[in-house]
Formats: sequence, C-alpha cells, structure tokens
Amino acid sequence: MSLANPKVGFVSLGCPKALVDSERILTQLRVEGYDIVQSYDAADVVVVNTCGFIDSAVTESLDAIGEAMAENGKVIVTGCLGKRQEVIREAHPDVLSISGPQDYGSVMEAVHRALPPKHDPFIDLVPRRVAEDDEIGIKLTPKHYAYLKISEGCNHRCSFCIIPSMRGDLVSRPVDDVLREAERLVRGGVRELLVISQDTSAYGVDVKYAEREWRGKSYQTRMQALCEGLSELGVWTRLHYVYPYPHVDGIIPLMAEGKLLPYLDIPFQHASPRVLKLMKRPGAVGKTLERIHRWRDICPDITIRSTFIVGFPGETEAEFEELLDFLDEAQLDRVGAFAYSPVEGAKANDLPDALPEDVKQERLARFMERQAEISTAKLEAKVGTVQQCLVDAIDGELAIARSTADAPEIDGLVQIQDGAEAGLKPGDFVSVRIMGSDEHDLYGEVEATD
Repeated sequence: MSLANPKVGFVSLGCPKALVDSERILTQLRVEGYDIVQSYDAADVVVVNTCGFIDSAVTESLDAIGEAMAENGKVIVTGCLGKRQEVIREAHPDVLSISGPQDYGSVMEAVHRALPPKHDPFIDLVPRRVAEDDEIGIKLTPKHYAYLKISEGCNHRCSFCIIPSMRGDLVSRPVDDVLREAERLVRGGVRELLVISQDTSAYGVDVKYAEREWRGKSYQTRMQALCEGLSELGVWTRLHYVYPYPHVDGIIPLMAEGKLLPYLDIPFQHASPRVLKLMKRPGAVGKTLERIHRWRDICPDITIRSTFIVGFPGETEAEFEELLDFLDEAQLDRVGAFAYSPVEGAKANDLPDALPEDVKQERLARFMERQAEISTAKLEAKVGTVQQCLVDAIDGELAIARSTADAPEIDGLVQIQDGAEAGLKPGDFVSVRIMGSDEHDLYGEVEATD
C-alpha cells in the first residue's frame, strides 16, 4: 500500500467570494488527508473553481478547464459557471463532475469518486471531521489579511446581473458564527478583515435580524451590530459590496470613532434616474449626493469607492453627461468602470437601443479620464500628511503598503521608499509621511518617532 497521500491540484478563479469558497474546499481536502500540489503533473486530479458573471469570465473559466484537461485529464468543475452545465459539457464533455457555487459536499463527493482518501485502518475508526466555518483552515490571501464572507446570494434582481440565478437568494450566516471566525482569524495573525457578500447592507434581513450571543453579549444579525462586534477585535475592518440603504448612515459614526475603517465600497452603477430604473437599481440620485456630503461631515476621512456601468442599453449622451456631472459633484475617491457587456441570462439583454461598441468604449474612456483628474487631485492633497499603512510586501528597498483608503487588489498602493532600511515586514502597521503621488498611488517614508 502506498504511503503517499493522494494529491489534488486546484485552480481558483473569480471574485473574493469565490476565493472564500476555494479556501473552504481546500481546507476540507486537507482535513481528509489530501495533499494540495502546485502543478498539473504532480496532481492525481484537478479542481477548477469557476466564475461565470460576465462573458469574459466564462471564457477564462472554459480556458482554465481546457488547460487542466490537456495537462492532467482528470478535472472536477465547481463554482458559478457550474450552474450552466450545458456550456461546460459542450466545450469539455469529459470533465468528471460539475457543481455550482458553495456546493462543497458535491465537490468532495466527486473527489472521493475520482481519488479515494488514503485508507488507514487506525484513522478510519475515527469519525471523519468536517471543517467548520469558524476554523481558519487554508487561506489563499497573505497571512495578514483575510476575506470574511457573511452571507451568500442576493435578493435583488438587477437587470444586468445573473448572480441570484447562480448563488440564489440571500442566506445570512449567524452573527456569532461570523464573529467567532473573525476572532480565530485575528488570533492567527490577520490584521485586516475584508467583509464581503453579494449585499453586505442586507445582512440578516432573511433571518429577521435574529439575536445571537458572542463574548457574553447579545448581537443582532445585522450589519451595524456585526461591525460593532468586529470593532472589539482591534484590527482593520473594511466593508465591501454595501448597497446604499438608508441604514448605512448608522455605521458612519463607528468610522468617525475609529472603530471601523473609514471606507465604503458602494456600487452606485449610474447616476441617471431613468438608466438606474432600467437597471432596477435605486434611482434617487439627489438623495445619494446628500448622503455622501453628510457622511463626509460626520467622518471627513471617509474613502468612498464605487463601480459604474457606461453604455447601458438606451443610455443617451445626455444621460452619460449626468453621470459625469455626478462624478464632479460626488468626488469619489476610488472608482472602477466597465462598458456594458451582455451577460447570457440577464434581463438587460432584452432592452432596446443597444449602443455600438465604439460608442461604449468612447464613453468609458471619457469617464475614466474625468475620474483620473479627481483621483489625482485627491491623492495630491495627501502629500505632506501622515498616513497609517499596512505593509503587504517588501520589494528591494521598498515596502509596498496600503493606507486605510486602499483595499487589496482593487485600489492604490503606498510605496515606502525606506521600508527595507526601516526593517518593515508584511503585516506591520506603520506611519508614513507622504512625499509624492500620481494618478493611483502614494509615495513616502517612514515617519520618524521621538
């Protein structure tokens, strides 16, 4: 009998929510005695966790499956694209198994069929342990930050989005489970928690904000109560995917008090009331601007990140100009934008007056040029200030860090010129005197202490 553990290769694609799914599958594989390997040649079977949100993600996922089939031949597919089995089977009919997102049981069953766990007559007498949600397990992020997924699914039906058809309606995790997971992550060295879901501000609505106990105190399964609990852990907590509900106003004082990072990721998507109605998104743009100004009155240091879609079907030049005017008025700190692209199964595909690709790309370029001016000015205003930063990496003489205004992967960086000389290492907090800036990033030196 071979003493070697069975070996699994793993490919993880998609958003941070899919990354958390990958972490949970990998953790269960390790619990059951599988080794995780880094090459196709070394693997006995390969799991591919796919994305299927937009057409380019579908193409990337199908390409990844094809590469794994060509290099290994034994492939198990899971993730969002798994909800469209016919697309996968048409391209790759010989994959071993297909399952949808967060279907960990089906993935493990497929692995067991393809590659049974190593038999040990002594260990087999012990009941198989299941990796629990509040165990740290395997992380695919650096040691000092982690994604904290608080719910699955979404109750909204935005016309451009097919996420509910892939991940279902909102299902919130119990607040005590989330807080215990956060606690274990912090004990394991995490210095920054990135709260993610499809709709963070709707957290708990499906369970009627049920109360649970943590550390001897009662907490509602609600975004503000969760944030209050996370603030007890003494690390950075950053909120992503916040829908602009009125009750979001309640967490801004927590940011002003230093209990929560002054950072909100809110996908506004557009600024024309008519286009927003077509998107099935909130359309009270005037109220949105009022709230942004009010948030800044309460917490002047708040960073607001958002994403937008330009070139939506039927978008007129005047409506696009409304969007540019909104940028000028809102003065958002971090912005991403996409030219509208049809997604198979999305209701927006049925809307009339689709725009030509060249018009969409021209508007996207104008949008990003306008935002670049705003971003450049906002970063220039930070020159001469001292920013609290978290170090991500050391690169030669530089320390690559992020300020409170910067989420990993999607925002800017702070390059600390004397980081190596100062002895900094990943996971360190450091005060940085900002000496320069460009369109995206800041540059500085470690602030001398008395």
